[in-house]
Amino acid sequence: MKPVNVTDETFAEEVYSSDKPVLVDFWAKWCRPCLMMAPVLEEFAEEYADKMKVVKLDVDENPVIASKYRIMSIPTMGVFVEGKMVDKVIGFMPKERLVEKLLKYLK
Repeated sequence: MKPVNVTDETFAEEVYSSDKPVLVDFWAKWCRPCLMMAPVLEEFAEEYADKMKVVKLDVDENPVIASKYRIMSIPTMGVFVEGKMVDKVIGFMPKERLVEKLLKYLK
């Protein structure tokens, strides 16, 4: 399952209402590290679809949510459990390192 694009309007439905943890990729089209992170997140989303939902939020097009969570640098991946942000991962990283950081949420 590929990452789902979310907006300020669809964020609550896709993230807060999810029955499993959600990894939110806060990104922008002009951000090189974000573009490098995209295939890593796609692979992660496919591999862990049964354990974690992955969504993408373009911070330029959706400033309300980005501002609410004080996203100051991108890429930032926010981990949401039961509708609350419980962790942040900032910057590019290979899939192995991402999995290592998220292991405690992949039940």
